[in-house]
Amino acid sequence: MAGAGEDESAPPPPSALLDQKPMEETAAAAGKLTRLEHEHGAPDETSFRMEDLPAEVQPVIMSQLPLKEAVRTSIVSRSWRMLWTFHSDLCFDGPTPNDLDSDTDDKFAGQDSTKMKRAKFIETVNSVIQQHSGIGINKFSVRCGMHKEYTDHLDRWIGFATSSKAKIIHFNLKKIYQPFEFHHFPLEALDSQGCSFVQSLFLASVSIKPNSVISGFTILRRLVLEFVKILGDFPGLLAKCSGLEDLEIIGCYGVDNLIVPHKLDKLQHLLIAGMDIQMVEFHATDLAHFEYKGRVIPIVLHGCSKLEKATMKFNGTKALAHTFTAVPSILSVKTLHLQAFISKYAQKLPARQQGMFLHLRHMTCQLIVNSNDPNGDNGILQLANCLDVAPRLETLHLHMLCAISSSFSSGEVAGMRRHDHLKTVFMSGFRCYKAQIELACCILRNASVLEQLIIEPRITDKVWAGDCSEWNTDLGQILPGVCEWAQVTSERFRKVISVVGASHHTTEASLAQ
Repeated sequence: MAGAGEDESAPPPPSALLDQKPMEETAAAAGKLTRLEHEHGAPDETSFRMEDLPAEVQPVIMSQLPLKEAVRTSIVSRSWRMLWTFHSDLCFDGPTPNDLDSDTDDKFAGQDSTKMKRAKFIETVNSVIQQHSGIGINKFSVRCGMHKEYTDHLDRWIGFATSSKAKIIHFNLKKIYQPFEFHHFPLEALDSQGCSFVQSLFLASVSIKPNSVISGFTILRRLVLEFVKILGDFPGLLAKCSGLEDLEIIGCYGVDNLIVPHKLDKLQHLLIAGMDIQMVEFHATDLAHFEYKGRVIPIVLHGCSKLEKATMKFNGTKALAHTFTAVPSILSVKTLHLQAFISKYAQKLPARQQGMFLHLRHMTCQLIVNSNDPNGDNGILQLANCLDVAPRLETLHLHMLCAISSSFSSGEVAGMRRHDHLKTVFMSGFRCYKAQIELACCILRNASVLEQLIIEPRITDKVWAGDCSEWNTDLGQILPGVCEWAQVTSERFRKVISVVGASHHTTEASLAQ
């Protein structure tokens, strides 16, 4: 190691990492490294040099810099030239589909630019792994849009990651063309070293063929599969992951069900999203957070007495009723995040339900309401029944998007039991539609310790991913009516109602009343 640092004949650092920033930025990186040296206990700032540290400490300090800065810094001093080759985190971010599409409007020129960027990226990765020592690798990450035709390069990178026993391996190939032709990631390569070494594995846009024979996952803590084609025995693979704490399966296909009969006693977080499956069934005694996003299916979680948080985003109009009536495994949660599409045709909640959310303290609902009648029964009032089964609820955040025209009305209904713990309620997308007013009045009347109701007419990005500006063009017309309703209703129930976005004097008047 010490000799390598003084070898004047050592190969130069990868040029692809040196020609992307001016020399003054390289000097700044060197200055940052000098500060890091001082922070590691230099006795005399005027005389201290990197070379004064033990040989095994020098690369640790260099690894505090990002890989690019570490490589560039290596040219500042001849004795530093090889320090970057012991960098512990090798993270390569190549061109993504968005980067490639934004290069030019000319189709053929864009294709040439794409090939040049990808070729330069491949050259950089190959150069780095060729010169790197392969010792002390903590993380090896590749994120780039790659075709199946680059199999040789990908296999070389996977081989380097496994042979160097990287603790964290990330491969995100970000498919651009030929979306059904995935590069095969050889899970068996993680067995080739004769011992388990991978603690975190993230795979995206690849195919895998798991089987119960693979045993290289005994210390795996985190497994993330995103748009992965699964061809083998996935439950058998999970049975080998005895230390798994975080499992995320997003948009994968090749499996009909996620039924895992083996116990995953250390699993704490489980996320399943965008899967075309018929059923979910897990045994996880330590599970603390469960997330599901997809169509309505049976979900069974065995022995999850420690479950504290659930995120449920069902497709279709049965989402609200299904969450509160058909997933008994989540009854013990303290925090519930729910997203649903509702309408007058939605499946209704029964007036009296079997299960009670006795531990639920915080609930967030994202509701997209489909209705052509602003004053009709559009399903929002189902929430009153939801609140009935959560008698110890303390905070409610309700984000609404009503796909209906602007209109105002007043009125109320009695359909909610007394609440002795609900203190704060926030409603966004509140535009004084009849059902919204009825629900708000239910809460104001029955929440005995309510400190304030906060309403916001604006549609927020919490319920509608992306640009919400098109839904908020008429705020100037809606806001005065909302403020007037808030002031009258505040006087009636003698409770504070705050309107987000209202003028200062309007808000003060409402609060004063």
